[in-house]
Amino acid sequence: MGKLISFRLALAVPQLILVALVVFLMTYLVPGSPAAAILGTSANPERVAAVEAQLGLDQPFFTRLFTWFGSAIQGDLGNSYAVGRPVTDMLLERMPATLSLVFGGLVVAVLIGLTLGLLGGTRPGSTTDRVTTTITAITVAIPEFWLGIILLLVFSVQLGWVPVLAYTPIEVDPLRWAQGLILPSIALGVGSAALIARSMRTSMAETLSARWVDTLTATGMSRRRVIFRYGLKNALIPVLASTGLTVSILIGASFVVGQVFAFPGIGDLMLRSVIGKDFPVVQGGVLMIAVIVIAVNLVLDICYGLLNPKARPE
Repeated sequence: MGKLISFRLALAVPQLILVALVVFLMTYLVPGSPAAAILGTSANPERVAAVEAQLGLDQPFFTRLFTWFGSAIQGDLGNSYAVGRPVTDMLLERMPATLSLVFGGLVVAVLIGLTLGLLGGTRPGSTTDRVTTTITAITVAIPEFWLGIILLLVFSVQLGWVPVLAYTPIEVDPLRWAQGLILPSIALGVGSAALIARSMRTSMAETLSARWVDTLTATGMSRRRVIFRYGLKNALIPVLASTGLTVSILIGASFVVGQVFAFPGIGDLMLRSVIGKDFPVVQGGVLMIAVIVIAVNLVLDICYGLLNPKARPE
């Protein structure tokens, strides 16, 4: 396992460097001056040039790149052009809301996905299989923002079962935190549940068609025991491998769902920063998200290696 962890950590370094270079280049190529965006349309060219010099925007590309990259390596993501605050502090303040939403979406996706996949995979070709396959085909086609709006209208506005747009930090009130996550988590997790269900359905069907399953059944062991004691563990291995992709999708989709439910997360901050050309916040946000995605995939790879020795590097 040590080799697997070392290999994945070594692979993460060039991934982060590539992400940092791409996001810096993209923000550099965006037309328009951040100084002009800060000062407004009424600012004269001399004032814009003065603010650009103050922010270091008049420096050559590689000077700006190496300055930002050197600071980022030391954990300093710079200061916001708009408010002058450290980007790291701004992102860390928003991180709990984003992680709460992604966590809630992942729980919904795993619960629904594994249930549908298990029902279909244990009875391939049956009516149950066709029904679950149809459900997954429908759910994967539903846009997250549309589902979020429908959930808000039905369960918050019409029925009043859950509060409207009410994110509460967990340290303030854990119960209200959980209540505020219900609808956003469902809106976020349903689409990804279909991906997990398809993977689980295929994996379980292949597992139960193996010869060793027939051998266990021939010994008199009940089918339920074969499925839950032996088949489920083997079927979950490929599903675990695909969960990393699911987390990446959830993080991206959380930006959209967060806007529907007015979540004060990183997505809201980055959207405002893109509009205002507050590039240090955009660069820092993308880099921090990349670190989270790589860390989650590293943990999943380690779990995958523990369950499947063949996946460990020799």
